[in-house]
Amino acid sequence: MADPAADLERESLTPTHWAAIGLAAVTAVVHLALGLSFLPHWMGGAFLVATAGFLLGIWLVLADRRRRLVYLVGIPFTGAQIVLWYVVNEPSGLADLTVAGAVDKVAQTLLLVALVTLLVSEDDDP
Repeated sequence: MADPAADLERESLTPTHWAAIGLAAVTAVVHLALGLSFLPHWMGGAFLVATAGFLLGIWLVLADRRRRLVYLVGIPFTGAQIVLWYVVNEPSGLADLTVAGAVDKVAQTLLLVALVTLLVSEDDDP
């Protein structure tokens, strides 16, 4: 049986890559927990789709598969998560935030910064 870790290409990963991977993992875990708690409601499925998207992005970066495309898709994907959360929850202040929501939105905001940084820094590479 093939070793999945053998497909990973870690040497080219920078600290920014690792930060983005960690932040994507945090938001994936939050979405997984929320998805499972919302099932069988349709929102449970939506959270699980988001989980899969973040996990796929992590794997693609680790496997060095179309990283630039991952950054380009990851930016609107993550940004949409933030906008959808705001539209669905309509928070009027900090008191409306749950711990999971706060952790997730901070992770997603920082992930956006990391993805933009990676995209811009890749443009500078020869």
